[in-house]
Amino acid sequence: MSRALDATDVLVVGAGVAGLACARDLLAAGVSVRVVEAGDAVGGRMRSDRIGGYVVDRGFQVFNTAYPQVRRRFDLKELRLRPFTPGFLVHTPTGRLNFSDPTRRPRTLPELLSGRLAGPRDLAALGLLSARDMLLPPGRLKRRPDTTARTAFADAGISEAFVERFFRPFVSGVFLEDELETSARVFHLVWRSMLRGTICLPTEGIGVVPRALAAGLPEGAVRLETPAAGLTDDGVLTTGGQEIPARAVVVATGPGAVPVLLPEVSLPDYRIVTTYYHVAPRSPLGEPTLLVDTRRRFLNTCVLSDVVPSYAPPGRTLVATSVLGRDGQGRERELRAALGEAYGTGTDDWDLLTVRTIEDALPAMPPPQPLTRTTRVAPGRYVCGDHRATASVQGALASGARAAREVLRDLRR
Repeated sequence: MSRALDATDVLVVGAGVAGLACARDLLAAGVSVRVVEAGDAVGGRMRSDRIGGYVVDRGFQVFNTAYPQVRRRFDLKELRLRPFTPGFLVHTPTGRLNFSDPTRRPRTLPELLSGRLAGPRDLAALGLLSARDMLLPPGRLKRRPDTTARTAFADAGISEAFVERFFRPFVSGVFLEDELETSARVFHLVWRSMLRGTICLPTEGIGVVPRALAAGLPEGAVRLETPAAGLTDDGVLTTGGQEIPARAVVVATGPGAVPVLLPEVSLPDYRIVTTYYHVAPRSPLGEPTLLVDTRRRFLNTCVLSDVVPSYAPPGRTLVATSVLGRDGQGRERELRAALGEAYGTGTDDWDLLTVRTIEDALPAMPPPQPLTRTTRVAPGRYVCGDHRATASVQGALASGARAAREVLRDLRR
């Protein structure tokens, strides 16, 4: 074993947003912290790459300005956010339908009332559900009896036809599952955040978000390319054979490493998603809007360079499309045909830039779903991440914050 490094009060394993939030809160409380990260940059699953002049996030991701942890921790102006339109397009066998929030885009109200998307009863039920979710205190939403999202829609008086045309294709892309089996509590909280916030992308890619968190840490506090091999009685042993002593260890890694470091922690199943990035000579849409498909041949698709022009070089277009599961032989060819139909354009001149499969994109959240859990595993051992709270940037940040509170409480006893 190599010489042990200097001791620290708390060692955080993993520099995703949960681990970085935990480290920031501990440092603010006057505790010495070191962060070790196996990868070559901070961010975990929240990373961006540059490929031939294109910005490619590691899987399609968006940033919601309504999350309380986001508002607490970030200067949104510094992220240089570019918004999606407040709504989405639905591709159906009989044509494309436009759903927009009429409170933000009043000019779309005539189309909403035309009956093409839904009848008066469904629109009234949707309006009541949305008003309740947007206006009720979050605590009231969290205390509701939990069911599946599908049951919640039925209880709200929404017809099965409207669920299939509207909610199922949209919610599938949010929770990465197409059976509407996600916790209704989780759905209501996420729907609330969408109604109250703006869905955006940072100009420099989603990876700027964890970099902004890391920028608030002292120089040298984050050590990259330092995988943890296991926990010891005194701290953490790296794969390089160094032991890093610490009074407390917070495991904030992805789910693949948690069982190695903390085998006693039970993890949920994770959803697998693959995102295809195509380069086109021109935009097939011309607006920064998500497009979903009632036949569910894909989760969602959007022209990223319509949202953030700098995601593509001048004169080129970048299209991102996500599907459930892994890539497979012939899947991109079938997807390209579906995209041509959905966008109403030829795709023969589209080039496949890259494919990103995220094995642990999002934890499954069936009911009854606990919205937050203790991070304390054993004396001096803690775990945080989106699997310990609502699976989202908000959940990951909140889990990191809770880990910091519990560590501080224990260290000060």
